[in-house]
Amino acid sequence: MELPLIRLAVVDSTQAFLRRNPHLGCCAVLADRQSEGRGRQGNRWESAAGVGLWLSAALPAPAGVAPGLILQRAMVAAAGVLEPEGRILGLKWPNDLVAWKEGRLVKLGGILGEQSGGRLILGLGVNLTGAPEIPGRAFPPACLGELGLAIPNPEDLAASIIHRWNDLTQDFQPLFRWPDPGTALRWEDGQGTCLGWEPDGRLKVTTAEGIRRLSAGDVAGMA
Repeated sequence: MELPLIRLAVVDSTQAFLRRNPHLGCCAVLADRQSEGRGRQGNRWESAAGVGLWLSAALPAPAGVAPGLILQRAMVAAAGVLEPEGRILGLKWPNDLVAWKEGRLVKLGGILGEQSGGRLILGLGVNLTGAPEIPGRAFPPACLGELGLAIPNPEDLAASIIHRWNDLTQDFQPLFRWPDPGTALRWEDGQGTCLGWEPDGRLKVTTAEGIRRLSAGDVAGMA
């Protein structure tokens, strides 16, 4: 199913736009700028005009796929459009788009998802030609342009990503995942060591208290 694409000059957030307009049904919205972009856990996402891809799509909710896994597959599907050769972009748990730059992992984008009236609303933000300055981040923001990647027209990117999102039952696989098994981790209420990624998208870790399986809602930040 090819979704109609709505192009807006500015909006509070593409995700909020689709949430408050359920009468639009299954469609996508692309904004040149968001005034109130949001990331995970309600964090602000800088989304200035002309520097990124700010896209949301309302799709039929896929059956039988865990919510965390849907977001991971959607981000990997988007990465395949942003970098077709598959040599640079990877996935940081739970659903961030990342790459290695000068020996350090940098964040290029993130994705949100929510169920609303039988629809799955996916919201994607990717830094294309610029990234905000945010000191003190374990994984600093970066943009695709810094990595030497060609930047197609945002509307063409959006159309290709939406096409891939039509079937999230496909098991899209990233070039690499972070963290790998054996990686030492810290998060708000604990620390431990990664044991691996679970088939449902959760992260399996071992801690002093035993084995835990973390979901995206359990952790606001991880280093």
